[in-house]
Amino acid sequence: MKNTKSNVMVKQAMIAAMYTVIGMVLAPFSFGSVQVRVSEALTLLPVFGFQNIWGVTIGCFLTNLIGFATGANILGWLDIIFGTAATLIAAILSYLFRNVRFKGIPVLSALPPIIVNAVVIGYELCVMISGGFNPAVFWAQALSVGAGQLISCAVLGLILVKAIEKNSKLYELLTK
Repeated sequence: MKNTKSNVMVKQAMIAAMYTVIGMVLAPFSFGSVQVRVSEALTLLPVFGFQNIWGVTIGCFLTNLIGFATGANILGWLDIIFGTAATLIAAILSYLFRNVRFKGIPVLSALPPIIVNAVVIGYELCVMISGGFNPAVFWAQALSVGAGQLISCAVLGLILVKAIEKNSKLYELLTK
């Protein structure tokens, strides 16, 4: 498949749509203090190319926006801005660490979405719950979000990466 601008845009739209659909279908698990946003597994797709950062980021933005509009996203506009920014930063870092592998697995690429989202979303939740910064509330929320991200990224995301690497057609689609 030729890597034209329109092909890249279509691929990124598909990634954004997958992220959004997964996030909204699993909305009860995607938002709040205790969350496992399964769609965050897609934040490892930048391992296959820089262009994949945009699909994941737009998907996160749309999920947060629709979640806010439907009342599922309790963080509201904060999450639309800062949650999306966290995913963008994490996706860029995942891309940068893509070649650091342990037994062929890009383990280091799974850490940015876990850490960045734990800090950013943990802070958002802390402010919402406490009305300001409270270290005890922040750490409780950050650890809770981090645990959910660990499941989504270090488990599901790395399984997704290995599955894509074993499927030559999917691999080619995401790398070209």
